[in-house]
This record gives sequence, structure tokens and C-alpha cells, in this order.
Amino acid sequence: MAKTLIQCDFDDTVTYKDISFILLDTFAGMEWRDYLEKYQDGEMSVGEFNRLCFSMVKASRREMLDYIKDKVRLRPGFPEFARLCREKWFRLVIVSNGLDFYIAEILNGLGLNDIEHHAAETQFDPAGLKVRYVSPDGTVLDRDFKLSWTKKFLNESYRVVYIGDGNSDFVPAQQCHHIFATASLLRHCQRNGIACTPFTDFNDIIKAMEQW
Repeated sequence: MAKTLIQCDFDDTVTYKDISFILLDTFAGMEWRDYLEKYQDGEMSVGEFNRLCFSMVKASRREMLDYIKDKVRLRPGFPEFARLCREKWFRLVIVSNGLDFYIAEILNGLGLNDIEHHAAETQFDPAGLKVRYVSPDGTVLDRDFKLSWTKKFLNESYRVVYIGDGNSDFVPAQQCHHIFATASLLRHCQRNGIACTPFTDFNDIIKAMEQW
């Protein structure tokens, strides 16, 4: 049997809300939502969107982490799901368009700091945050960050299982052997006849994976 890797999105998948949007609403003012509309309409890449929006944020790492501390809501079952992956020797990797510093902090708070994760690299600067996406081969990307990691995992002969919720998951998920989908990703799969397993929380995924 092929070795199995679980590629999991973070914002709106592990969490119930997009943490980066919470930070932008609080620390960038409302102007960033003009860029959000352009990004959602496909007029702007995710790399350009995050560079422009987070350049407006002057807050420190500590200020932002303190702010989100009591605002993060996890989908039920995620710690148990991580444990099941360890028991079955499934490699669990979070690949997210979110920012590395808050993903690391949230995982650490759950006692799950050993989970591999790849996200936008964040450099703190008093003039504004600097954010960039780096592919597995070290190339700075403006788009297809998640896909670059999916291709790497497939090239390493993994059976890749994808877990996600949003538009940025459409393309990488379709490259994978199995999809667990919710929200926009689920609707996309259903509209296009793409096989997937719907989920509400990680307990649903645990039930399915216990049979593997």
C-alpha cells in the first residue's frame, strides 16, 4: 500500500474563521476589504493580496497573538484527528495561505507543535508586515502555493488525501487521491462531479479514516 499523506488547509478548515481576516479587520482598518473583493473576483493573486493588505499592519507579533487568543474556534475533533494520523502513520501536513506565525502559535497551544506546516512567511517590520509564499524548491510564488506542495508530495509517491474548504483548494484537491470537503470546496466538487467525502468537523473524517 502507498504511504499516505494528509494535506490539510488551516483557516476555515481547522478553524471556524479565517484568522488572517480577523487580524486584518483589527489591525489594517477596513480598506483591505477593497483588495479582498478584487482577490475573490480573480483580479489579484493571493501573493499580491497578502503583500498589500498586511503591509498596512504595524502591530507587533505579540499584539496580534494576544488579540486572537480568545477568538480562535477549532472545528471539533482536530486534536483527536492528529492523534489518529500518528497511530496510522499518516503524515499530516498543514499547507495554508494563512500566515506562519499564528498557525505555529495555535498548534503550539494545542500541544501539536510537531505537526508539519507550510504557510506564508512573515517578517515583522514597524513599517508594515512583509509576507511571501515560498515553494518547496525555494521559489517565491504569487499563486499556486498549495498546489506546489501537492505536486511535491505526489512526486514523492504519496497517496495524498486533501482536506479543505475554499476556492484556493479547488485545484490542488483535484490532484489528490481522496478529498474531504466542506463549504465552497464541497459545492465545487458536487457541481463538477468530483468525488469527495463531505465533512462538518474532524469527527466525521475520523469515522471515515478509522476504516482505512
